[in-house]
Amino acid sequence: MSIGAHIHSDDPLGAARERNADVVQFFLGDPQSWKAQPPHPQADALREAGIDVFVHSPYPVNIASTNNRIRIPSRKTVLQYAESAAKTGAKGLIVHGGHVTQGEDPAAGLTNWRKFFERQAEAGGFPLPILIENTAGGDNAMARRFDMLARLWDEVGEFGAGFCLDTCHAFAAGEDLVGIVERVRAITGRIDLVHLNSSRDEFASSRDRHANIATGMIDSAQLAAVVAEAGAPVVVETPAEGQADDIAFLREATGR
Repeated sequence: MSIGAHIHSDDPLGAARERNADVVQFFLGDPQSWKAQPPHPQADALREAGIDVFVHSPYPVNIASTNNRIRIPSRKTVLQYAESAAKTGAKGLIVHGGHVTQGEDPAAGLTNWRKFFERQAEAGGFPLPILIENTAGGDNAMARRFDMLARLWDEVGEFGAGFCLDTCHAFAAGEDLVGIVERVRAITGRIDLVHLNSSRDEFASSRDRHANIATGMIDSAQLAAVVAEAGAPVVVETPAEGQADDIAFLREATGR
């Protein structure tokens, strides 16, 4: 199991060493931009240092959207990011589950996800795993509540979709972290990455505000239990000043 952090893309190798991280996650460019991005220039150095890499897709991406002006550039952005992330040596590309708008049938969003995977499978597949991440809020979200996640996996599971479990998002969405690994695996059959974050807000708040393990609302022992049970790479997306302590705590608590 590798444990590390989401860091700024300017110097991921230096940031990894500062935090004693053996895995890093970053955006390839502006997280609010659709703009295509090249592979990261430190790709070879990260590989030589034995540091695993995950890349996060930009925030505007919404594969589920029924709006062509959002869905079509979302598909293009994910495909382009997948190519650049693969050339960076990434183990996976994280993509939020997305949503439809109020009053729309969520089934349309599920169908859009299926079409995305289906079309790419016909074109030869993705160059690296696409990891769908659960989200914190929104009644029309594809991956907030686990009953909807099960419906999503009915559409994309056969195409090898991966899953990223975010503990803050699950907590904010009202999903109990006790037994969550078993419940997720019953739906997806896998957990490829854990975003291990505490929450600044209370259970079922629907607010996506991450906190360091020592200062957040989620019991630290429960967070450590999720890490131990998942047995997957772990990335803390917590405030930077506390990331080294978060990583050290998780290593000590899980004996890793």
